[in-house]
Amino acid sequence: MKQLDFKITENIPLTDDVFKMTLEGDTTGIKCGQFVNIKLDGLYLRRPISVCDCEDGVLTLVYKVVGKGTEAMSKMKEGTLDILTELGNGYDLSLSGENPLLIGGGVGVPPLYLAAKKLINEGKKVSVILGFNKANEIFYYDEFKALGADVYITTVDGSKGIKGFVTNAMETLDYSYIYTCGPEPMLKAVFTASKTSGQFSFEERMGCGFGACMGCSCKTVTGYKRICKDGPVLKKEEILWER
Repeated sequence: MKQLDFKITENIPLTDDVFKMTLEGDTTGIKCGQFVNIKLDGLYLRRPISVCDCEDGVLTLVYKVVGKGTEAMSKMKEGTLDILTELGNGYDLSLSGENPLLIGGGVGVPPLYLAAKKLINEGKKVSVILGFNKANEIFYYDEFKALGADVYITTVDGSKGIKGFVTNAMETLDYSYIYTCGPEPMLKAVFTASKTSGQFSFEERMGCGFGACMGCSCKTVTGYKRICKDGPVLKKEEILWER
């Protein structure tokens, strides 16, 4: 874990309530699937945000406005943020096989972007499923396509792509391994539908964000684990759904 200052260089809306913030600072040591914890003026607890992209001193965060902290972030156009980096375990890409499948739902999409970039750079054939409720919530489709991934969109109301859930898109695909992030009902459905092993990134309310308060502990087959420290990524074989 590092505590660093990052300079805001861009903060733009991608949808009505999803924003992309780009920052400059020391990005060494940050891995795909990890998150950062941001200090915001007037708020006691830091806000954990997944890493979307990280390269050459540029950190990209894609976040949804859901409360006071993210609302305050959405209004920032310039300035410096105090950020804790290198938090969480991140994805282990060495287990991917030759044709991994990445599945993101809503704000579970951003953590998969850096994983997709790295896997494609390693010569893997990457497929990506992005799940949303409706067409006007879709973001980062073009960015995944630009990497060279095969990208599939699902919407619950059928207004774009495949009608239904991410599991509907999984049915026709062949894959060697799964990386996924999203709301817990989606993760559970992917767990049940998946034909291979995989890694599941959990969204959990956090206090400290680095393992001290134990507030995000959950039960696994190997005992209790802290989502912020021992996660947020859990392997399929260790997940217990009555958490």
